[in-house]
Amino acid sequence: MRVVILSKALVAGAYQRKLEEIARLGVELTALVPHSWREPRVGVQRLERRFTQGYQLTALPIAFNGQHHIHFYPTLAQHLRRLRPQVLHIDEESFNLATVHALRIGLDLGVRCCFYNWANIDRGYPPPFSLFERYTLRHAHHAIAGNQEAATIIRRHGYQGPISVIPQFGVDPEMFAQVERQPVAQERFTIGYLGRLVPEKGVLDLVAALAELPAHIHLRLVGDGVLRTQIESRVAALGLGERVELRPAVRSTEVPAAMADLDLLVLPSHTTANWKEQFGRVLIEAMSCGVPVLGSSSAEIPNVVGAAGLIFPEGDLNALRDSILQIAGHPQLRHDLIQRGRARVLEHFTQAAVARRHVEVYREMLGNCSHLG
Repeated sequence: MRVVILSKALVAGAYQRKLEEIARLGVELTALVPHSWREPRVGVQRLERRFTQGYQLTALPIAFNGQHHIHFYPTLAQHLRRLRPQVLHIDEESFNLATVHALRIGLDLGVRCCFYNWANIDRGYPPPFSLFERYTLRHAHHAIAGNQEAATIIRRHGYQGPISVIPQFGVDPEMFAQVERQPVAQERFTIGYLGRLVPEKGVLDLVAALAELPAHIHLRLVGDGVLRTQIESRVAALGLGERVELRPAVRSTEVPAAMADLDLLVLPSHTTANWKEQFGRVLIEAMSCGVPVLGSSSAEIPNVVGAAGLIFPEGDLNALRDSILQIAGHPQLRHDLIQRGRARVLEHFTQAAVARRHVEVYREMLGNCSHLG
């Protein structure tokens, strides 16, 4: 089975581990990725070649880099004509130009095509994006959704073909390994946040909650984004300079090291009119590393965490503070959360498990195209 995956997300080295697992299942695989991706409000991530065994990783020029909905790959057609895949996995939303551009090329070559939707807020798209979505939903052989809400929206928008709900990427449990942790010393308990420093992630809630927590509790923020200056100002205004550490974003393969001495990982995301948490990958990374997790109730977070962590109502500072105190003050609870988190990742969220589910989709696609109009 010859498969091509087109994905800007695969510039991140840690995500490439899934490709090795797919190839290990007997797939002749090529990944087509940009040389870099410019994430709005965050910065440029250049291609990391980290896990490249058993498949081909090819970098392509990209037009409109950093524009989620209108970027595309000008040389894609010549690569697909050369590779002649049986399956083209387009790792983009149904309403993006990159999806329609790749889908039309693939269909012209007789390739079975699928797309990947994360969007979990139901909205109508203006032209030309509404036209992109209509074309994709009519012609794709399979839809993959990153969460159940996205799957429901795809169906509501008229897609009649098969849908699978699969995380885009899992974690490598050997890279994100559980380490033996020393008992938490009373003089220091470190809360961590890794991710974009943007308003919807609720990072300022963590700073506000910290001001009402005992002095031995510290906060480490790892990431970049438009909120950094405001965070620094808030930390200074609250007199928290000695208890808050801001570190720049790390590469995907450096996340385990950034997790190594955390006592708790918190993802305090806020639902907004235009965004809600679609998955929260940092949660499964922390769980795999043996770090207890605390998440807000935003969208998909409770489904990802399950019984392996604690959930608080998003935006509720008192509940956030109380949950942190509960975890910080009860060693047995921390131990239980660590064990449950690692077990949940091994059962549901490893790269190998995610790869197997993707390969099942590819096999189904090769035997099912009857729904197309």
